[in-house]
Formats: sequence, structure tokens, C-alpha cells
Amino acid sequence: MGYGDIMRVETTGASEKTARKDKLDYTGVKASHTMAETDQGRMKKYKSIISTVGDKYGIDPAVIAGIISRESRAGNVLHDGWGDYDPKRGAYNAWGLMQVDVNPSGGGHTARGAWDSEEHLCQGTEILIYFIERIQKKFPAWSPEQQLKGGIASYNMGDGNVRTIERMDVGSSGGDYSSDVVARSQWYKNNFF
Repeated sequence: MGYGDIMRVETTGASEKTARKDKLDYTGVKASHTMAETDQGRMKKYKSIISTVGDKYGIDPAVIAGIISRESRAGNVLHDGWGDYDPKRGAYNAWGLMQVDVNPSGGGHTARGAWDSEEHLCQGTEILIYFIERIQKKFPAWSPEQQLKGGIASYNMGDGNVRTIERMDVGSSGGDYSSDVVARSQWYKNNFF
């Protein structure tokens, strides 16, 4: 895969805030692995299209699965494919398994395909790759694994907020987005793909 080796990406895993969502009394990589394992049963129905999309774009399917686990719990927290309800707007901000940002003030993307379709996963993966490539240009001295982690963080909050390796997740949801996704992805790489 052309975007770094997910198994070589350093991670601290889930923050207390993220782990608490699953009522876990522990944090870190162990918490991220527990949440990924919790989602495994639901993830099975998407395994084939995740693999197809990963192969098509040259990105490890485990990374796509890690994002799906974090963003939608493999579809478990979605309402007819929608998530991240914004009461101020009276509308949902994100679409599909990968929670593509459709808020005009956010990502402003137009939802493509059914929420659990290959077309949707292609769109989410294209957005992820766009951000990885932006991080590669912004931080050419970073290793491919650091650039991959920066791209994952950017998928959540844009690349403007990624400034240093050490503080990559500052401002991301839970303050741990890329670290949690990386740990979940590593679990899927070892146990699923």
C-alpha cells in the first residue's frame, strides 16, 4: 500500500472521553481495540466492499475499517444513514459509514451513493487520500507513517489544524481522533483482514 504501513504508526489509542462512550473504565490502545472488536460483527457485512475500495485506491482496508468503526460504529449509530445531528441547523452533518461531512459550513460534500455502498466508501476514501496528500506536501520530512496519521487526523478536522506530530489530535473530536483510528485499524489489520 502506498500510504505508509498502519502497523508502524505510533499511537496512544482512545482518550478517556472516547472510551467513556462505551462505558469502558480504561483508555488507550486497549480501549480502541475493544471498540474495534465490538464493531467486528457489524463490519463483516462490509468487509468485501472495504477490501475492494482499499485495493482500488491503494490504501490498507484496515484503515478504512478503522475510520468506519470510529465514525459510525459500522453503521450502528446512524439514522437512515445519517449521523452527527446538529440541533442548531436542525439537520445531520454527515452521511454514511465513513460519515462524509455534508454540512455547507464544514466539508460541504454532496453525499454519493447509498450510506453503506461501495460508491460511498469510494467517496470517503477519496477524501482521506486528499488529506494524506495534503499532509505529504505540508510536511515532506515526516515519515510515510506520520503522514498517514496526519491524513487521518485531517479527515476529522481538516489539515489546517495538523501542525506537529506530537499534538496532531488537538482539536479533533475526543482529542484523540487519529490515535484512536490508528489503534482500531491495527486491530482490524491483525484480526480481520
